[in-house]
Amino acid sequence: MSLLSMNHVSMHFGGIKAVNDFDLSIAPGDVVGLIGPNGAGKTTVFNVITGVYRPTQGAVLLNGVNMAGNKPHQITQAGIARTFQNIRLFGNLTVLDNVKIAYHFHAAHSVLDSIVHGRKHFAGEAAMTRMAQDLLRVFALDSRQNELAKNLPYGEQRRLEIARALAAKPQLLLLDEPAAGMNERETGELITLISWVQREFGLAILLIEHHMDLVMGICQRIVVLDYGRVIAQGCPADIRANPKVIEAYLGEEVLE
Repeated sequence: MSLLSMNHVSMHFGGIKAVNDFDLSIAPGDVVGLIGPNGAGKTTVFNVITGVYRPTQGAVLLNGVNMAGNKPHQITQAGIARTFQNIRLFGNLTVLDNVKIAYHFHAAHSVLDSIVHGRKHFAGEAAMTRMAQDLLRVFALDSRQNELAKNLPYGEQRRLEIARALAAKPQLLLLDEPAAGMNERETGELITLISWVQREFGLAILLIEHHMDLVMGICQRIVVLDYGRVIAQGCPADIRANPKVIEAYLGEEVLE
């Protein structure tokens, strides 16, 4: 059974069909790229999956359960986490607290425990601190744990956002242009990091990205959107050679 299935999903804003009759299937462990020109509907697809938008029509199934219409926090708890094209960290909180916030989705202690500061609260907070520190160590951010997130260099903020998403313990990770604003060296490091994360955590990943080296380098399958519709999908080699894709988006020079 698919981990995520989107069946005949459309998202209309008045007369604008941002996504139109969109189908997508992602199995556990898949790494899928979603590409297309600006305005093709890629981020709208992400927003439908994560509950920011309720689709005009169609179903969004996670492990066979229709999540369409659920709130973003419910979808996160169900097993989907995301990053954003424009980094959305809690800038005035520490690096450690940014990660701990995500662990609260799966906290063992109740709100009442937190209010009365009972033993379960302190034990739970200590456990979340240890898990957050372990995750920061994996991302080479442990030495920065007490710094404010807004003071990190850009590349480290990107890594922190991915670490925070993983702290929500997702089955499916959505990455929205993770290489945006990165130089060539940072992009190369990101390719290595995403590949490692997928293997180490056993995740499925759905990736929006304009950086073709990244997409072609890590995705098993690529779906191409244009004006809200799928115009092609297949392995990287097929997409690279597809005339419709070259015409709509990639351009011959990009593909050489």
